[in-house]
Amino acid sequence: MALSGLFRKKTVQDILKQVAKNDADGHNALGKHLTTRDLTAFGIAAIVGAGIFSTIGKASADGGPAVIFLFLFTALACSFAAFAYAEFASMVPVSGSAYTYSYVAFGEIIAWIIGWALIMEYAVGNITVAISWSDYFTGLLQSGGIHLPQWIQMDYLTASNGFKDATALIQSGKSFENLDSGLQTAYTAWTTAPTIGSFHFVADLPALFIIVLITALVYRGMKESRNASNAMVVVKLCIVLLVIAVGVFYVDTANWDPFAPNGVGGVLKGVSAVFFAYIGFDAISTTAEECKNPQRDLPRGMMWAIIICTILYIAIALVLTGMVRYNQLNVGDPLAFVFDKLDLKWMSGIIAVSAVIAMASVLLVFQMGQPRIWMSMSRDGLLPKKFSTVHPRFKTPSFATIVTGFVVAVPALFLNLTMVTDLCSIGTLFAFVLVCAGVLVLQNKPEIPRGKFKTPYVNSKYILPFLMIAGLYYAFAFNNKATMGFINNEAQINDATTIITSLDKTESDKVFSYLKNIDVQNKTSATSDVEHLLSQYQDDDTKYAEVVKGLPINDAVKYESGFSLFKHKIPMWIFLFVLVGLAVWSFRQNLSLIPLLGLICCLYMMAELSVWNWIYFTIWLLIGLFIYFTYSRKNSKLNFVEKL
Repeated sequence: MALSGLFRKKTVQDILKQVAKNDADGHNALGKHLTTRDLTAFGIAAIVGAGIFSTIGKASADGGPAVIFLFLFTALACSFAAFAYAEFASMVPVSGSAYTYSYVAFGEIIAWIIGWALIMEYAVGNITVAISWSDYFTGLLQSGGIHLPQWIQMDYLTASNGFKDATALIQSGKSFENLDSGLQTAYTAWTTAPTIGSFHFVADLPALFIIVLITALVYRGMKESRNASNAMVVVKLCIVLLVIAVGVFYVDTANWDPFAPNGVGGVLKGVSAVFFAYIGFDAISTTAEECKNPQRDLPRGMMWAIIICTILYIAIALVLTGMVRYNQLNVGDPLAFVFDKLDLKWMSGIIAVSAVIAMASVLLVFQMGQPRIWMSMSRDGLLPKKFSTVHPRFKTPSFATIVTGFVVAVPALFLNLTMVTDLCSIGTLFAFVLVCAGVLVLQNKPEIPRGKFKTPYVNSKYILPFLMIAGLYYAFAFNNKATMGFINNEAQINDATTIITSLDKTESDKVFSYLKNIDVQNKTSATSDVEHLLSQYQDDDTKYAEVVKGLPINDAVKYESGFSLFKHKIPMWIFLFVLVGLAVWSFRQNLSLIPLLGLICCLYMMAELSVWNWIYFTIWLLIGLFIYFTYSRKNSKLNFVEKL
């Protein structure tokens, strides 16, 4: 087979003919139940979840009240991508989302890559939400007096890593009672867990429970899933509006000063967490075949979901940062925290219940999306035929739904929340990038049938270069220190916790002696907690730098520099070079501005993620390519068409 076969494409006409055939004979046809209202509700169900109940706290602590601008930026980026999704969904109204769109725009190999990335997005997204749901659920049980053993409500990696960090801090003089509550929990889970030899059985069993429950519901049917989703959306919207209505009376505008305490850098620091709050609207496009009028309803559902959720996010962020100081919000349950702090216990209880419902609704939408991606890939021959089996009674992709349950449930028992959150973000952003690029590739091809919705056209030929020049001016005129530090790869000082947890007992004793010698206020007599003694200098950057410089330990522990620092900047350098290439492409081809901005915004957010996420993502894609070249390429239905 020639190399060009890797880029063989499906035509819109053939896709629509196959859908019409399925509808006519009832074979492999999905039930059509969804309207604009249902799609909007699915979007809200997917978006209003972990973001508004969890990650908004960390983002607010980093950016202060100005975090609302990050929500606006992320909403704008998602809206640009939503325009591209909506145009494709109107053009190709079938299940498959970005996978099917890429098959039309780029060809088979790119479609496989994006399909494989979407499998990771939905699977890892489901794992993330299941773990978050478990945290809220066990917290709710504890507030009701039911205490589950720690080792059945925590993942293996968190317990293992937490035990190591806790042990290092105890070794350096910190008492167990003064450890961070998360480290205390991890230490307890690890030390009380049943063991088989040296293996500690630590597994998140509540996460397994909710996955089994939601998978059974999704298997049962779209109508049942829709009704459950709509009911959960009504409940959590009422709770969010109640939080805003009650909280606004406790807002102290003095807490909004300073509005951006950590500057632009602080606001952008939360870009990954805030973007995760918007993940899910693209899952709407996987239900295209189950819509009564997909060409009209899909674009409307996506846009309404993003608009409604953005308004809610901004209102919640302003209320939270107005009720308490921004620097107190770095907690896992910020909504419950602020009302508890103001002694409104009844509100904390209501929020805890609503969070459990919200997480379940997010999981429901994500758990619907992945089987439909697999079904589409199976229909094309890229996955075994069994994955495209539709249940004769329930009209759902039955086998794919069951496999999805296993794929999500097993890792949810053991994986770390932070790791899976970032992996989910990079997989989603990659899908957004290809969908936006697909619209740009097809914009000048008149032979492609168009749907009822088309992204408004604005020529980016001169606008993008202007925006790039404005960005350069801002970087060097108003953010020169950070810009030059990035270019020159200046060494960065590690925080106190990172330094102390990297030391052995001998090194820890040396650091304690040093801190005792320079302690003019004689604070070392009150404690032998080395981490506490060092962290007290962190409020003054100049003093902290001076103290760290004198520590009697290796510089590699004190600073991050050289390639170990530069490797984290590689994604951003890649983004900058790609940006120049996009400017050239835009100038030559008069590209449409909205999908181009969507492409750039999503690439930027990918660049903000750690290089380790890029490495893990690349490994996942290489595994996918191995499967493609050993199975999918020769079993592709387009392969058989070429031989005819």
